[in-house]
Amino acid sequence: MNPANYSSISFPFLGIEVNPPRILELGPLTIHYYGALIALGLVLAVMYSCKRGHEFGLEEDDILDGVLWITPFAILCARIYYCAFSWHEYAANPISVLYIWNGGIAIYGSVIGAIIGMAVFAKIKKVKMMAVVDLILIAFLIGQFIGRWGNFVNREAFGAATDSFFRMGLFNTRTNAWEYYHPTFLYESVWNMVGFVILHFLSKKRKYDGQMALSYAAWYGLGRCFIEGLRVDSLWWGPFRVSQLLAGITCIAAVCILAWQSFRPHDPAKLWVNQVAAKKAEPNE
Repeated sequence: MNPANYSSISFPFLGIEVNPPRILELGPLTIHYYGALIALGLVLAVMYSCKRGHEFGLEEDDILDGVLWITPFAILCARIYYCAFSWHEYAANPISVLYIWNGGIAIYGSVIGAIIGMAVFAKIKKVKMMAVVDLILIAFLIGQFIGRWGNFVNREAFGAATDSFFRMGLFNTRTNAWEYYHPTFLYESVWNMVGFVILHFLSKKRKYDGQMALSYAAWYGLGRCFIEGLRVDSLWWGPFRVSQLLAGITCIAAVCILAWQSFRPHDPAKLWVNQVAAKKAEPNE
């Protein structure tokens, strides 16, 4: 085989073989496609949030300010989560925890960090936190289904060996043969895309603040719980895959709360967007 094909990725069921580059060099500037895809997902998520912010009682300027608060928390916690559950990689040289450019972040850590950032933002801006979380977590799914393609170009986050219809082939230079795995990055990307579409339309008929956040936790948790079980690079906590355990717990908890809330009456006037509208409609004294 031509050495140029050693890094190729194949999808036999589609008759496709591609060799996506990991980096783009523009003179002295080196751009990693993984980072570029995450940045693209963030930009599109922000654009979506700005477009729909008024439906949640949030101003566009507030959302843009919120990005400055939420993003650092998301990145920091994504790194902490990953390092905490793969400490063996850093124990010999703890300072390497700071070398985030070498890779090593976890999406669940990012979600946790984003929620912390949203809490801080809501407190400072004096807006209802759950209204912010509802909007941002819907938008978060945009970043997630785009960002997963960064795993594709990096040839990572794939699953166990399989001969299924959906198998993805990678060339193993040690065995000099093609080996086939579950393209778990693709499973999760599609799952997140479908979840975004569902939550987008459900949010137009939400009955209370926090409903979309719970729906996100249920949907993403369900998919991640099953998909994580296929992966070969999971973070472990003793005998448990950390993200699978967290996904299962959050999914079950969210479904239970959603079910409980479905039997309760909800006053539309308590929705933050309606509170904001009512306040604006009050006559000036």
